[in-house]
Amino acid sequence: MLVPSPRLLAMAGLVVLPALAMAGLVPEAAHAWTALALAAVFASAIDALLGWPRIAALDASAPPVLRVAKNRAAHFRVRLLHPARRPPVLRMALALPDSIHAEPAEHVLALPDAPASLVDWNLTPSARGRFPVPFLHLEASSPAGLWAWRRSIPLRSEVRAQPALGAALRANAAFLSKALSGQRLVRNIGKGREFEKLRDYVAGDPVDDIHWRATAKRGHPVTKVFQVERTQEVYVVLDHSRLSGRVLAPPEPLLEHFIEAALLLGAVAERHGDLFGLATFDSRVTGIVRADNGHAHFNACRERLVTLQHRAVTPDFDELASFLRTRLRRRALLLFLVNLDDPVASESFLRAIEVLRRQHLCVVVQPHAPDVEPLFSHGRVHNLDDIQRAMAGHLQWHGLRQLASVLHARGVPMASAPPESLASVLVTRYLDAKRRQSI
Repeated sequence: MLVPSPRLLAMAGLVVLPALAMAGLVPEAAHAWTALALAAVFASAIDALLGWPRIAALDASAPPVLRVAKNRAAHFRVRLLHPARRPPVLRMALALPDSIHAEPAEHVLALPDAPASLVDWNLTPSARGRFPVPFLHLEASSPAGLWAWRRSIPLRSEVRAQPALGAALRANAAFLSKALSGQRLVRNIGKGREFEKLRDYVAGDPVDDIHWRATAKRGHPVTKVFQVERTQEVYVVLDHSRLSGRVLAPPEPLLEHFIEAALLLGAVAERHGDLFGLATFDSRVTGIVRADNGHAHFNACRERLVTLQHRAVTPDFDELASFLRTRLRRRALLLFLVNLDDPVASESFLRAIEVLRRQHLCVVVQPHAPDVEPLFSHGRVHNLDDIQRAMAGHLQWHGLRQLASVLHARGVPMASAPPESLASVLVTRYLDAKRRQSI
């Protein structure tokens, strides 16, 4: 693309236009003035033709993928190749979406005598997702500076903005520093669920542990011995339907807090030797990562959540329950990150949980707004608006309390917390289930 420079516009205003005007005012000197105008036009055309090869020979390359945490800056390096015939000064800018902020916005580089140059940008994404960096835009002046040639070089790069976990990891560092291996001050509750062996009956053994078939064969009581399970499957079931798009604690919607809590639980489960899995759903099951461990598996879960966005659809809990019931054969801990303050959604969830609770241990973690609390629990009521806001918060709190009672009667514990505390509550529920050997 060819763009006129301020120098060309100045030459047109000071040379070409006055020359044409003088050609009309002084007929006897018209040929001279016209020749002067044509000479200026011809010179500008020659200058334009000489400027294109200087920028056409340039080439550039960049890393195919740049992984960076949301709201964190990362270095993006472009390698610029320039041959012997090159412009002395080059302006460069990246083609970026609105969600990526570049610092600086553009570079003005004096090209050295070396065959290549390295140019760095600091890219800061303001949202999760995959953002293409398709082109590097270049601008170079012609030899006389009358024109500016612009060109776009394909880069085929991509910025993958991953969920930021720094604040959550620092706030929950205690969970990550305690593993269940070695000596502990608190013993595990329960006897375990994995069968280990048979032994002769000892006075005090529970009657439920007697193996009656072996007792009949051997002629004396025989007891089953169970071992404590060390490796268990833990799944976070994450809702990204319309219910997760609500903003209970500005500026982030619920889905961002769900993703942060899920990844933090994955890190904690890894430290405690369990297998971590992930299931996402809205009006259908959109993906599942089978339970596993290891650094590569955690990165796979993180990559799965990079492009996850909430959709304006109603969650289908019945399809979710049927899918999990058929896919997860082994008993597992299912931690649901859902928003059930919608009455229709809560009724659908109660029907679906009946399918899962008989095989799996189900735990619900429900977010609520900061002002959802019992009436008169604080003294921040000063006017009529505060009274109405407090009444609305009390009604929501009462509804969540009733839902928790119904779930508790069905053996499904439910915890409610503000969005910023979801990660801590989720990890606490997991560790409590593991300590009690409830899985």
